[in-house]
Amino acid sequence: MADINVTSTSEDGFATTSRVGGFELTVDATEEEGPEPNGTLVADYASCYIPAFRVGAQQRDYDDLGRIEIDAEGDLDGDEDLEAIRFDIRVEADIAGDEDELVERGEDICHVHSALREELHADISVEGSAF
Repeated sequence: MADINVTSTSEDGFATTSRVGGFELTVDATEEEGPEPNGTLVADYASCYIPAFRVGAQQRDYDDLGRIEIDAEGDLDGDEDLEAIRFDIRVEADIAGDEDELVERGEDICHVHSALREELHADISVEGSAF
């Protein structure tokens, strides 16, 4: 039995609606009915990385990072395939001196990071005491 079950349906055109558990997500290559697939992948990566970053920080006794915000960017090649991803992370807490270790811990924990080919792993910069 599978751990994840998704049903994706496209009636016509380029929009696909996926049912994931009790949620529905529409992805549209033309961006008329929802975000396009590459944008959705970058958003999914960032959405997975934030809780992974928090867990990694908790393992280093940062129990309250406060607000975390990621500005994520993706570069496309000539075939419209993702070739690079960058995260600029702002963290409310003062994490001065521990940024690199926390980034690495987040990468080790993030499931999307683990699922992507290595050349698509995000290039990550972090700014603490940002809010």
